[in-house]
Amino acid sequence: MARRDLIVIGGSAGAHAALRTLLARLPADLPAAVLVVTHMAPGARSALAEMLAKESALPVITAADGEKVRPGHVHVAVPDRHLVIGAGDVLRLSAGPRENRARPAVDALFRAAARWCGSRVAGVVLSGSLDDGAAGLAAVVQHGGMAFVQEPREARFPGMPTAALAAVPSATAAPAAELARLIGKVAGQPVEDVGAADEVLIWETDMIADGRTEADRPGDPVALGCPECGGGMYRVRTGRAVHYVCHVGHSWSPGAFVAASDDGIETALWTAVSAMQEKVTILLELAMQAERSGDQKGRQVYRAEADRVGRDAELVRTRVLGDKPQSGQPPVDVAG
Repeated sequence: MARRDLIVIGGSAGAHAALRTLLARLPADLPAAVLVVTHMAPGARSALAEMLAKESALPVITAADGEKVRPGHVHVAVPDRHLVIGAGDVLRLSAGPRENRARPAVDALFRAAARWCGSRVAGVVLSGSLDDGAAGLAAVVQHGGMAFVQEPREARFPGMPTAALAAVPSATAAPAAELARLIGKVAGQPVEDVGAADEVLIWETDMIADGRTEADRPGDPVALGCPECGGGMYRVRTGRAVHYVCHVGHSWSPGAFVAASDDGIETALWTAVSAMQEKVTILLELAMQAERSGDQKGRQVYRAEADRVGRDAELVRTRVLGDKPQSGQPPVDVAG
């Protein structure tokens, strides 16, 4: 009979302290492998495994592509690669599409574990902002696994734990130290097979791992464009959780989608302000040319238009974007 022998842990901002506490209290003879993903900058050299190894009762190693998971070991993700698990409990480090603007991503690990390991999995969501990990934890539970969440009041950033509890109300919430005790208690317990993964999960995990799939496209089409690539998107429901995925595999939780959209809107508005200010410059140049040629009517028309566009640019910059003129830098001046 299968046993619960895979623990997947995900976190973001503020998660390192909880990770140190949790791993330091796991038993040295834990009958399960532990996979850890935290969001990290793509170009950074991650010393996370080294840091965690100093306090962990279990050996902590950096995950390697093609390596089989080792019971009683902690495998830690690396920058700019998704850490996922595949058939035969083999680890993959994938350069697949980012999820919630992150690679490695918590949801990518959780979904892969749900697909390939089913009821053998216990998922753990730690501190982090927004709602990363909620849909992945829902997939773990939907496929027979257990769910644990750091108590939001203990988390430095409660966004991820709070979202995970909203998506999976049955999840057990506890402080990091207590989570270690609970994980030690359920690890190695016999579990029943709940059957094959659903088509949506197969599609998403294939796209992350290999960039291609024979599964049908997921979810219901929605009138949204992917903030990452602009592609068409689908809405995917996993229990109470909702997320969005585009045709190439970029995945977005609602919170991450809104944050990315806000960034895109601000960029577009600043681009518009820049274009309007450039238009003012050209209009003023035309006004000067008209004045030199004695065309007073043309001069007035060009200056009036420059004044109107300049006011519009200033309105967007100060009222919409909330920008203020820097010291010694007055607003756009089209007078003269």
